[in-house]
Amino acid sequence: MAERTGVIKFKGNPLTLLGTDVKAGDDAPDIELVANDLSKVKLGSYKGKKVVLVTVPSLDTPTCNIEAQRFNKEAAGLGGNVAVVVISRDLPFAQKRWCGANAATSIVTLSDFRDASFGKAYGVLIKELDLLARAIFVVDANGDVQYRQIVGEVSQEPNYDEALAALKKLK
Repeated sequence: MAERTGVIKFKGNPLTLLGTDVKAGDDAPDIELVANDLSKVKLGSYKGKKVVLVTVPSLDTPTCNIEAQRFNKEAAGLGGNVAVVVISRDLPFAQKRWCGANAATSIVTLSDFRDASFGKAYGVLIKELDLLARAIFVVDANGDVQYRQIVGEVSQEPNYDEALAALKKLK
């Protein structure tokens, strides 16, 4: 499996990313994840919609909590042809609890807990932590990645405005 160093840090300490380095212009890998009710969901089921894939290390951390709440708020105004999907390695039960506690009804949370297939396919699995890096992928209705942001310092929030501007550029 491919390894990349020098891309991200956690509290200043360098980390290693595992997996394929998916970039803008690539086809979005059609990975199967687990929904809050334990059903399987393929990312390809969103084809025909614009999709914002938001990866976070864990919804139970302050920065991830803030980020997911921000995307839930933004998603409420994006319309029916946009899906905002927050992906972590948290168990589906923890994701469901988080959604309920935060009235998160405008985003979808999916879990990569089983085999880290999303993390590996999108190149955002952190080797040292076995968690997903903080990243955003904007995918067009044809299933092509149009934007990628990997946050260099895991403990910091992403550039929301840049990601949302990339989404708004899509037709």
